[in-house]
Amino acid sequence: MKFINLHTHSFSNDASVLEVVNQYPWEFDKSVPQYSIGIHPWYIEKERLESDMKFIQENLLLNECLALGECGLDKRIELPLNKQIEVFQQQIELVQKTKKPIILHCVATYQEVISIKKEMNIQNPMIIHGFSKNIQVANSLLDNGFYLSFGKYLLRTPELASVFNYVPNEYFFLETDTIKETIVDVYQKVSHIKNIELENLKYMVVKNFDQVFNSNPFNLLNT
Repeated sequence: MKFINLHTHSFSNDASVLEVVNQYPWEFDKSVPQYSIGIHPWYIEKERLESDMKFIQENLLLNECLALGECGLDKRIELPLNKQIEVFQQQIELVQKTKKPIILHCVATYQEVISIKKEMNIQNPMIIHGFSKNIQVANSLLDNGFYLSFGKYLLRTPELASVFNYVPNEYFFLETDTIKETIVDVYQKVSHIKNIELENLKYMVVKNFDQVFNSNPFNLLNT
């Protein structure tokens, strides 16, 4: 049974891991076997936007493309939030033509993302990557049908363990994002937090992956 890395910026080519590798249209690597693709709010470029959207639209139709993302909103950057929302919603409109999930970058914009989910009647699964907030924020997101992915902050912040344990087993994923540690390191940390065997944890995450990435071609339970 494979380890699953919900979000990473580097492809390890490790046969024991299924990695959803973050890709951007303007630096796409066609050698990566499974990936997500989207426009991060940090990298919105007006001059490139039309071609980026076309590239995303084309890739969302491919089996190798497992999700939209990372995309989302960030109040701590200079780009006006209304412009970020415009680009975010354009990407959502593309993925709504599929059943593929959305991997979200969300900084100080949880209520805005919840509101957009409701306003646009988004049925695609939505996953907050790199979750690091408190139980109140987690509860608000879970109540609105979001999944939460944990990685760097779970390794670095002991207090986050109680938040992680609050999240139902059916609603979490694990990731590395850009950290030097491996996805196995993250799994081992979670195995310790939950006091469960590593194989049981792998089974939980695989079940969640099969549920959320329902268009994926992998039978991970038998690998």
